[in-house]
Amino acid sequence: MDLSNLLTERRNPYTLDIDKVSSLEMCMLINEEDKKAAVAARNVLPQIARAVDEIAARLARGGRLFYIGAGTSGRLGILDAVECPPTYSTDPEMVQGIIAGGYPAIFKAQEGAEDSQALAQEDLKAKKLTAQDCVVGIAASGRTPYVIGGLEYADKIGALTVAVSCTKNALISAKAHIAIEALTGPEAITGSTRMKAGTAQKMILNMLSTCTMIKLGKVYSNLMVDVKATNQKLEERARRIVMEAADCTYEQARDVLAKTGGRAKPAILMVLLECDLQKAEALLAENNGFIAKALANADR
Repeated sequence: MDLSNLLTERRNPYTLDIDKVSSLEMCMLINEEDKKAAVAARNVLPQIARAVDEIAARLARGGRLFYIGAGTSGRLGILDAVECPPTYSTDPEMVQGIIAGGYPAIFKAQEGAEDSQALAQEDLKAKKLTAQDCVVGIAASGRTPYVIGGLEYADKIGALTVAVSCTKNALISAKAHIAIEALTGPEAITGSTRMKAGTAQKMILNMLSTCTMIKLGKVYSNLMVDVKATNQKLEERARRIVMEAADCTYEQARDVLAKTGGRAKPAILMVLLECDLQKAEALLAENNGFIAKALANADR
């Protein structure tokens, strides 16, 4: 496999002496390279926004979002996916991460798994992929066979396909409806794409999921109003969210959340509209879960 043309595999001229400098200087060199990850992500914002619109539309119709990747890229997809249920109260089926080699690969590299196109197809078939779904293939090198196989199968099914890579004219870009190529350049340590390439990928996935959730009505202002209060920290966060959104006291927030079973959305409406839980839930249902729309359409 010829890696010489990949940006992610080239030597970085600025870090040639990284093994000879002090610890602080090492950190400074890496930090300077890390700054380029944000710039690389900024340069592909139009493509990210287009993907958000397409993904949100499909999820609103009952579709699902699958991240697929190998190694670090696969783990980043899993990380983004597993944070959606506690943050936005999504069904665990809505956003899922699939990694080459399966569950064991999350913790330990599964040699050879990423080289199989057929394996990705099998993994997506096991998920009963449909044309309503979305598949985001993640590969810093842009050429991982597992990701290529997954995107090809998804396209055949009619699902939305998005490719996230860190190299120009990536092979996976040609397999996707939307290509996102964040050009982070050579790593501080040659070929170690868990560094700034991984950072850029994480930034992109953050935007894909967060912006999608905003468009699905799971954010009011900048508050995560669909947070699932499953522990003491999140219970406290829900109270603070209600206090901020409804401009009420801590005691009011605590009491109204007790009536809603810890759900911030209806609690906010109950305080702002001085209504009961049944009315708040009806308004949310009528307005697709959007608090702002519910408030605008409420009969005060």
